[in-house]
Amino acid sequence: MSGVETFRRLHRRPSPEEPLVLPGPWDAASARAFADAGFPALATPSAGVAASLGYADGRTPAEEMFAAVARIARSVDVPVSADVEDGYGLPPKELVERLLEAGAVGCNLEDSNGGVLKDPRAHADWLAEVRSAAADRLFVNARIDTFAQGVTDPARAIERAALYVAAGADCVYPIGAPVAVLPLLRSGIQGPLNVSAKVGEGPTPAELGGLGATRVTFGPGLQRRATAAAKEIAARLRQEQGQG
Repeated sequence: MSGVETFRRLHRRPSPEEPLVLPGPWDAASARAFADAGFPALATPSAGVAASLGYADGRTPAEEMFAAVARIARSVDVPVSADVEDGYGLPPKELVERLLEAGAVGCNLEDSNGGVLKDPRAHADWLAEVRSAAADRLFVNARIDTFAQGVTDPARAIERAALYVAAGADCVYPIGAPVAVLPLLRSGIQGPLNVSAKVGEGPTPAELGGLGATRVTFGPGLQRRATAAAKEIAARLRQEQGQG
């Protein structure tokens, strides 16, 4: 079974309370740590990878992002999906080729750029081109940025989801959706639903699954937790240095 087939199968969960949990590695070392812990697949966060490379979120050059994804994918034996923001302006065929060359089995594609929502129908047409170029070789997760951009009406997210699923998206991701609206989104959206979680805060992945999540991701949250831990270690070392 190929990596993308394995990844698709992982989205068919045995029960609602068992969503697919996808930690977000930002480099090869973190990817190995998550894989060694037993997670069956991983999903890179663009913001976390950007931070690891010294860039602000959204500022990573495409070449460096694909190179980082390739290092992560070849460091583990589990499927890796890659967050490649809004595709970096690449033609669909080239975008697909770059993802496959990096070893990714899936991708996360946003429907906004520079804080501005894209026209949903035009974006759906573009997603359809990505789907056509990828055929069955990539699992496409279409991110919906309405909530992130201040559009709070769930109906707008559901409308975009319908267009993106019709265009061939395998999963949709209404990032920033309030927990309270998840059952409504679940009832109005066909296919897998990606929901983000915060480590140690809010609903657990199992609780999010009960509310409708097919899969749970963490964005750059894990990378930021690791950075905070590194800062604590650094402060302790400085303190010990001062005492010596």
